[in-house]
Amino acid sequence: MGSIRTWSLAAAAAAVLVVAVVHQRSTAQAEAARGAEIGMNGGSAGTSSSSAPGPAAAPVHVTGLPDFSDLVAQNGASVVNISVLEKQEKIGDMGGNDPLSQFFHHQMPNPERAPPAHGIGSGFIITSDGYILTNAHVVADAATVTVKLTDRREFTAKVIGADKRSDVALIKIAATGLPAVRFGDAAHLRPGQWVIAIGSPFGFENSVTAGVISATARALPDENYVPFIQTDAAVNPGNSGGPLFNMDGQVIGINAQIFSRTGGYMGMSFAIPIDLALNVKDQLLKNGKVARSRIGVAVQEVNQQLAQTFGLGVPHGALISAVEPKSPGERAGLKPGDVIVSVNGRTIDRSLDLPAVIAALPPGSAAHLGVWHDRKEVDVEVRTVLLEDDPVVAAKNNVSEDDGGRLGLALRPLDPDEQRQLHTRGRLVVEDVSGPALAAGVEAGDVVLGVNGAPVNSIAELKHEVARAGHSVALLIQRDDAQIYLPLDGG
Repeated sequence: MGSIRTWSLAAAAAAVLVVAVVHQRSTAQAEAARGAEIGMNGGSAGTSSSSAPGPAAAPVHVTGLPDFSDLVAQNGASVVNISVLEKQEKIGDMGGNDPLSQFFHHQMPNPERAPPAHGIGSGFIITSDGYILTNAHVVADAATVTVKLTDRREFTAKVIGADKRSDVALIKIAATGLPAVRFGDAAHLRPGQWVIAIGSPFGFENSVTAGVISATARALPDENYVPFIQTDAAVNPGNSGGPLFNMDGQVIGINAQIFSRTGGYMGMSFAIPIDLALNVKDQLLKNGKVARSRIGVAVQEVNQQLAQTFGLGVPHGALISAVEPKSPGERAGLKPGDVIVSVNGRTIDRSLDLPAVIAALPPGSAAHLGVWHDRKEVDVEVRTVLLEDDPVVAAKNNVSEDDGGRLGLALRPLDPDEQRQLHTRGRLVVEDVSGPALAAGVEAGDVVLGVNGAPVNSIAELKHEVARAGHSVALLIQRDDAQIYLPLDGG
């Protein structure tokens, strides 16, 4: 707790990348002078005027690196250091596999209880009377939260509310006349724009780092409700909850996560967009919790093969792989194989766009979905319900597909007892795979539910639908509790 959140692929040796920036103004001036001389002489020796080159493309000029000192001087006092004393817990309950635990835990001789753990983080003042935004994981399970200002005053803070899904928390200190930040527009950020992060990495208070926006609306593993801002500003444990500023001195995000193989900064950091954070803040202030919507469908990405299978011109939208029984989606007539391409007029380009858009709607509201169904787009109205727990498991893109014969599948019918044990409505199970099915990732034990949007309950039905599909076969399978479409080359 109190560290910047990290996610990694596998353990690897740390690498250090040193970037040197060399300013070559003198070289550019020399080139310009030579160009001017050639122009005054009417061309170089041996070149006639009739062979003069055409107009050159207008160059993009870089005028130099920005100076952030005024921006930091004006906004640094709004950034706070947060230290947390966690609630005591039994030693056996501690997360011993946490690669950053050595920063925040130290052994004590008490054999019954673990010592209270200490965490560090950052935050920023949003109102002059002491409201502060930070990350939910900074203040999670806190017994006491202490806020330290740049003038070295310290206050015990009250946690107003924390939302784990967005990783946003609102805390309050008893102070007035505080310097509050200004907010920018995160919706119109562009890759390449300069940004700075201010926080307390490893406890070094009010450290400033700079970088550029690397990407926007970035999805991270297991994070379905936040379109992250990706930057290359250095962020480390202790930066969590600190602000990300644009060049106008406005907060555009909350630094929250890094990608790392080592636990430290490796060139990729991620911030929560400030507009999303402020929406969460308003709900925490009003209700102490955040209400989100769902419609009860699991979706997956549309790749080129799936787009061809379902008649889409280009890959886009969110392909429905499962519909929860008695959910708003089922009541609205949504089915596996439908592709959601818009919500209330907002385009859904990728499947990861959909959960955040639906979640932002008030529960009980009507959502108008643009749905690609049976090779044409139709409008479907669905009324959202409150998101509590997700009964539908989101599909992953690494599952598999089916067929008999030419698809390389050996299948057999499931008996009723097996269906109950597997919690499936499917009637066909894969016993062996080869050829195209093996290449697609189908595994023995997968349950076949449908082909190209049509349900199949027997081997005969499956063969019929595969024959109709031709070369483009999209098989709907169930593995464990997840459903997914897999594109397969029908040959």
